[in-house]
Amino acid sequence: MPISTKKGDKGFTGLLGGRRVPKYHLRPETYGTLDELNSFLGMARATSKIRKVRNILFTIQNHLFVIGSELALSGGDRNLLKGEISQKEVDWLSRLSTDFETLLKPEPGFIIYGETQISSILDVARAVSRRGERLVAKMKLKKMLHNPKILEYLNRLSDVLYLLARYEEKKAHVKPKHPSYQVFF
Repeated sequence: MPISTKKGDKGFTGLLGGRRVPKYHLRPETYGTLDELNSFLGMARATSKIRKVRNILFTIQNHLFVIGSELALSGGDRNLLKGEISQKEVDWLSRLSTDFETLLKPEPGFIIYGETQISSILDVARAVSRRGERLVAKMKLKKMLHNPKILEYLNRLSDVLYLLARYEEKKAHVKPKHPSYQVFF
């Protein structure tokens, strides 16, 4: 299949199942955001010197491809999917979060990002992950989300990415800096 099909030249894109929608439709906006996230995770994986982090990021990248196909499915024919995110993947992220929190014992409060290159990339990925989560929540509200585990997964993912950034800083012997004042919501 060629890279350039020219089918999107008029501002429409095809969903899994054949339906065509405007490129600004909530589905392509959402899975496009997760593609952006996947790109940042690839940059983080290429930058990290810690094998454990690289392996975790590689697994997450694979999960994001599964989520992307689920979000691109236009109809109810779930047989078109090669996989689905399940409680198993959500639990995996939950365990990672618990393990890294136990190891890091992060201080409460906001931090200023940018202590190392790799932690900065992971912090950008976390922010993109949160945007993806908000879009998936919107899909759920509009009854466009067939698999509620995706929302749970993305909620856990942002926590794990935050903790991986702090783990990278710890391994670089850098402490996160806190703002000179704390903002409370």
